[in-house]
Amino acid sequence: MAHPDTAPLRVVLVIGSNRHGRFGPVVADWLLDRLRDRDDLVAEVVDVAEADLPMSFASPPAPSAVTPKLASADAFVVLTPEYNHSFPAGLKNLVDWHFTEWQAKPVALVSYGGVSGGLRAVEHLRQVFAELHAVTVRDTVSFHNAGSSFEDGRPKDPSGPDAAAKTMLDQLVWWGRVLRQGRTAMPYTR
Repeated sequence: MAHPDTAPLRVVLVIGSNRHGRFGPVVADWLLDRLRDRDDLVAEVVDVAEADLPMSFASPPAPSAVTPKLASADAFVVLTPEYNHSFPAGLKNLVDWHFTEWQAKPVALVSYGGVSGGLRAVEHLRQVFAELHAVTVRDTVSFHNAGSSFEDGRPKDPSGPDAAAKTMLDQLVWWGRVLRQGRTAMPYTR
């Protein structure tokens, strides 16, 4: 059995768009290959298009199928497009219906979009996750003009995105191990 400090981290990849015709699954498939190439991460996917959460807080929803996945995660990779200089409503809804699931855990951010590559959405998400007591890692992966950057489901020039993903995931693993050890030694309370 692996030592708890070096056991693989359970990472949830959140696909943050539920828009018809979305490009997210293309980027997610590429990203899942990067995650699965590592022996320090075990990946699972939560797709906001399948989360089936209400858009209103009128009454508490029945427990969502995604809640246990988020709760048991050691870390997250959130994949977001940029819509109107921010991130999608479906992703905000998923984040808002969960609170303790994000606490004291690291979040890596991957974005795609037009000329900005989704970076404005990333900056908004940093603020949201800080409020939820989550730690966002410094480095990100962004795909500028994403539709023309991919061919047959893969980046046309993978060297930059692959290097950026390695750096980002190395940071995620460091934070994930440290925060998992911290949560084990002293459960996080707000």
